[in-house]
Amino acid sequence: MNKIYFLFAVLFLLGLGINSHAQQTANTGKLIILKTPDFEFDGRGSSTHWAKTNWVSLSQRRKEGKIYNTDTKVLYSDTGIYFLFHCQDSLITSTMKEDFANLYLEDVVEVFLWTDESLPIYFEYELSPHNYELPILVPNTKGTFLGWLPWHYEGDRKTRHATHIETKNNVVTGWNAEFFIPYALLKPLNNVPPKKGTKWRANMYRIDYDTKSSTWSWQLTGPSFHDYEKFGTFIFD
Repeated sequence: MNKIYFLFAVLFLLGLGINSHAQQTANTGKLIILKTPDFEFDGRGSSTHWAKTNWVSLSQRRKEGKIYNTDTKVLYSDTGIYFLFHCQDSLITSTMKEDFANLYLEDVVEVFLWTDESLPIYFEYELSPHNYELPILVPNTKGTFLGWLPWHYEGDRKTRHATHIETKNNVVTGWNAEFFIPYALLKPLNNVPPKKGTKWRANMYRIDYDTKSSTWSWQLTGPSFHDYEKFGTFIFD
């Protein structure tokens, strides 16, 4: 009986540890980013490297459209930072067929990286279900902002990205997005590359357009996704 009681006590404490970690990332606005070797991906999230970190759910902040789940994973390496999104969906709205378009006007996932809090400048990345991207650097002066496109966007400054639309019996059930942002692209932002203990302010978003639009975010900002002072914090482990 004592052994059984001890086993249940251990399992209970482990459960508390798991729940407290989830609460920490969800409620305190902090997310521990684990390190990984560099790896290739196919847009399906099938790489074994993703198994080392947990899913983080984004909250649906505008619910005029359908209620969907949106989950993310984040890892970092010596050369860049990796993101994986899984977006539940039943209708893909994605007609733009070029990079650097206004992708936010259709279905899209977005990441904002504010690496140095002393300067109101951050990196924004968007990716559509059909794998078109928008990488921009955003100076934001008291709410006045406009993105700048990357220069010499080639070689080790290029992102890697892939998407996959999921279906069941020819019906859309969701879509995945995987992308890699190299540190070389983030130059000349400060605090890059990160090392163990480095902190970046950041946020992760999704926009979906069915009959009406809906939005999701990791940390709740104001009406604008560019409310950078309310971003969460990535802590690199």
